[in-house]
Amino acid sequence: MSSFENARERDMILFVGSFLQTQLEALKKLSKILDRNIHGLVLLDITNISSKEHKDIKSKTNHVTFIEVDFSSPTAIQNALKIYEDRFLAVTCRAEKNIPLFKKVIPNVPYLNTPSETSLDWTTDKIKMRKMLRNYDKSISPKFLVVHDSSEEVLDRIEKNIGFPLILKPSGLAASLLITICYYREELEQNLKNTIRKINQVYKKRKGRGDPQILVEEFMEGSMYSVDVYVNQRGITYFTPLVHVRTGRSIGFDDFFNYMRVTPTILKPHKVEDARKVAEKAIRALNIRSVTCHVELMKTEEGWKIIELGPRIGGFRHEMYELSFGIDHTMNDILIRIPKKPILNKKVKGYTVALKFYAKKKGRLVNIKGINKLKKLESYQSLMTYKKKGDMCDFARNGDDSVFDVVLFNKKRSKVLADVRRSEKSINIQVSVPKRRT
Repeated sequence: MSSFENARERDMILFVGSFLQTQLEALKKLSKILDRNIHGLVLLDITNISSKEHKDIKSKTNHVTFIEVDFSSPTAIQNALKIYEDRFLAVTCRAEKNIPLFKKVIPNVPYLNTPSETSLDWTTDKIKMRKMLRNYDKSISPKFLVVHDSSEEVLDRIEKNIGFPLILKPSGLAASLLITICYYREELEQNLKNTIRKINQVYKKRKGRGDPQILVEEFMEGSMYSVDVYVNQRGITYFTPLVHVRTGRSIGFDDFFNYMRVTPTILKPHKVEDARKVAEKAIRALNIRSVTCHVELMKTEEGWKIIELGPRIGGFRHEMYELSFGIDHTMNDILIRIPKKPILNKKVKGYTVALKFYAKKKGRLVNIKGINKLKKLESYQSLMTYKKKGDMCDFARNGDDSVFDVVLFNKKRSKVLADVRRSEKSINIQVSVPKRRT
């Protein structure tokens, strides 16, 4: 098994599928830690247009090389990497949509620490994941079925084996896309037909993993949390602080998008330890290694349950951990793959909240009122807008993105929660609702 001592002369990190400003900053920090210049090689999919952020980064540094590759060709990947192969110190990948690209790179970097291609299959396909989790320990994962149509026979089987309430979700999509809850048979039939109608289109648009399939599982009552875990090549785990998650249902949406994330939590230490033990079981069940994984959990009356595990950094985690704990999550994601021990700080600097705002009705965006008030809040940190005037606004359950996201931070929990409330009261996303045909 390789170790850092075997690679002291190597000076390059391989990034697959994308490259962010935070990763550029991490390379600078890593250069200081290792006491030598660390460069980056970014392997991009030739079928995708390079983002504006990539172009901006290219103009800021000569320590990062960008190469566009046809990922459908193993020889093209080999040719792109072979002149750098003796320089690579580690390889990393951000965002679940890039995991299929990562899988194709792994056979071409056999002397680096990576997860296995099979474990990446298991962790990006919810059906395969459920099978492995329940085989390992039935107590940590809900009952489930896989369905392909909405026939009476299928509805009968679901009602008999799963029962109500239940959740419908696609097998290979992230970000709560196409997830719906069903409380009775007629609602199940309607939602199932809607999912079947939309699943292929959303898979194509959002680069779903594997073949489009529909997972039906029992609905878990409880409070949702998530945690990112650094796992080294021998399976040793390093846990980041837990994040409390509230979904859109908590504020009146018929939707399961992650509306609000908060860290640190107010859980007692023994509850945190229990959550970590269950997350550790999921990591073992899926044989994940040399990666940062994102684990979603439900705290139920029967104990902690696994919602899912992804071989990636969780949403908003870099900024949230940096603000609340001074943890450089992006750099740690690289360190664990070298492998070197991640740098974790336990001292709490304050409370961070990440919010996702969706329109309350489906329609074309007309205006967003309250943004200026939001930016004047004491806790305001950053805002990312995804929709512009005239764009169609839909819900996560139909496969759409939020209108905008915002991050708030304050040293005091009461103040940041007060600013969450102020932002909720001030924001008004106005849309023009299409007229129904008569």
